[in-house]
Amino acid sequence: MRKKINRRNFIKKAILTVISLEIAYLIFDVFKNKASKKQNKDLFSAGKINAFEKNKMYPFNSGKFYLSVFDDGGMLAISIKCTHLGCIVQANDKGFDCPCHASTFDKHGEVLSPPATRALDIFSITFENGEILVDINNPIRRKGFDKSQLTYV
Repeated sequence: MRKKINRRNFIKKAILTVISLEIAYLIFDVFKNKASKKQNKDLFSAGKINAFEKNKMYPFNSGKFYLSVFDDGGMLAISIKCTHLGCIVQANDKGFDCPCHASTFDKHGEVLSPPATRALDIFSITFENGEILVDINNPIRRKGFDKSQLTYV
C-alpha cells in the first residue's frame, strides 16, 4: 500500500528540496569564484582599456613589460629583458636600447642591431570587464614580429 501524502508533508518536502538546491548552488558558486580568482591572480592588471592612447608606449616595471599601443589599436606587451643577456632595455621614440651591449630593437621588439639575435619576448594580453590583463608568468619567445602577435579589443 502506498502512503498518502498530505498537504503538510508535501510542503515540508518542497521547502527542504528548495533549501537543499540553494545550498548546493551557493557551495558550487564559492568554488567557481575561487577558481576564477586564482586564474586571474596570475595575470597582471595593466589598467582600463580606455586609459591608453594609440601610438604610445607605457612602461610597467613592476610587471616587467612595456605596453605598446599602435595606430590601429593593436597592443603588444613587450618584455623589458634583452634577449642577449637579460639586461633591462630602455624605451626610446623608435623602440628599445639595451644599455649593456648596445643591442637595439624597433617598436615591435625586432632586432635592429646585434648582439641580440632574436626579438624581445612578448606576453599574452586578455581583456576582462574593460581591463587589460597581461600574463607575465609565461613569456612568448619569438624570432620576429608578425601582425598576428598584436592583440585587439
